[in-house]
Amino acid sequence: MNVQDEVRWERLKPAEFIARRDACPIVYLPMGLCEPHGHVAPFGLDTIKAEWLCLEAARRFGGVVAPTQSWHIHECGYHAPWLREVMDGINPLLAALPAHLVLETLLYQLRAFRNGGFKAAVVISGHNGAQDDLRMVARHFSAAFPFEHFVASDPELVKGLFHGDHAGRYEISQLLVVSGDLIALERSGRVATDALGRFAQNPDAAEATVEEGRAILDASLEHIGQVVKAFHLAAEPADFVPMAALVPVWQAIDADRAHWCTADPLPLATPSL
Repeated sequence: MNVQDEVRWERLKPAEFIARRDACPIVYLPMGLCEPHGHVAPFGLDTIKAEWLCLEAARRFGGVVAPTQSWHIHECGYHAPWLREVMDGINPLLAALPAHLVLETLLYQLRAFRNGGFKAAVVISGHNGAQDDLRMVARHFSAAFPFEHFVASDPELVKGLFHGDHAGRYEISQLLVVSGDLIALERSGRVATDALGRFAQNPDAAEATVEEGRAILDASLEHIGQVVKAFHLAAEPADFVPMAALVPVWQAIDADRAHWCTADPLPLATPSL
C-alpha cells in the first residue's frame, strides 16, 4: 500500500494524519467482538466486517479510521437468553465485556475524537443488538460537547434491502468477499455431528455467495457515503475537553441504566469446557 493511501490512525505519522484529518475531519470507529459464528466462520466475523467497511469508507469518502474496538457487549440484555438458545451449554469462547465498560469507553473515545480535531464520527458495529445504547452515549456526549455522529450496526445500513442474521447467509456472504479464505463452507454440515453442536450457526449458512456479499457491502458503503455527505462539519475549532468534564456526563448515563437495552444481566449456566 502506498503511504498516501493509508487511513488507519495507528499507522499514520503526524504529517499524514493531520493532512487526512484536515481534508476530511471525519473519524470512523469499527466495533466488533469474538463470538461463535458456527463451524464455517471465524470468531471475529463481526470485527472483520466492521473494520472493512470503515477502511473502505475512509478510502472512498475521506477521513481517518480509529483503532478497532474489538471487545463488545454480550451475556446481558436480550443476548443472554439468545446465547443459551444457540449454544446449549457449550462454552461460547466470547470476548465480551460488561455493558457499562463498553459504553463508558465509547464516551471517552468520542472525547478523543473531538479533541483530536475531528468534527464527526461514524461508528459501525458489526455486532448487532447494543447499538441503541451506543447511540444513547453519543447523544449524551454531543449534548454536552457539540459533535456530529452516526452510530449503526451493519444490518441497519441495508435495512429494507437485506435481512441481517447471525452466522447465516447474510453474514457469511459478506465475509466471502472481505476475506474468503477465512470461510469453510464445507463445514456447514457439522452442526449435527460435531461435539460443539450448532455453535450459533444459522441453517442457511451454506447458501452464502460472493455475489450477495458484494451487493450487501456496496449498499452498506452507499449508505455510509450518504451519511458522510450530510455532515455539516463546522469550521470553528472546538475547545479541549478534559477527562474530568466527562464525569457528570457518564453519571447521567449511568443513572438511567434501567433503561439501557443491554441492562438486566441474566445468569447463564456455567458453560462446559
